[in-house]
Amino acid sequence: MSRLDSFIRRMTAQRDILNHISNTVRELPGPVLELGLGNGRTYDHLRERFPDRRIIAFDRASHAYKSSTPDPENMVIGEIKETAQSFAGINAALVHADIGTGYPDQDAVTLTWLPQLAADLLVPHGIVASGLALDHPELELLPLPHSVKPGRYFLYRRR
Repeated sequence: MSRLDSFIRRMTAQRDILNHISNTVRELPGPVLELGLGNGRTYDHLRERFPDRRIIAFDRASHAYKSSTPDPENMVIGEIKETAQSFAGINAALVHADIGTGYPDQDAVTLTWLPQLAADLLVPHGIVASGLALDHPELELLPLPHSVKPGRYFLYRRR
């Protein structure tokens, strides 16, 4: 598969999952957290899906399009591992984490802290959508929408 086709499949999976869980997330209290703002495409989609919800984005630096950049009070700059940890207990309804690199050695390092961080950020029964598989006893794997190929993206509920 070409890198372009892989990117399109990843973005389609991301959109389909976020649309699939929208009603569930709307029923839960708490903010929405975007771990990895990137250029802001997904943040923009989250704003559309959850217009009345506070959305806090985290990234090492802000490279998003101006129209897809959160207001300063909802943009946290720095190493996500450290900056997001200060939000532990915020009881987020949704944590979206698309911070995988595609390099197994780098992603293995991320997986040493991301599963615990996601669990710490979520409200009970909150949802996490991740590009990386999260192995944590407080996170229950959920079925994906039929349009998403298994292993492309992962969906969990906090127990």
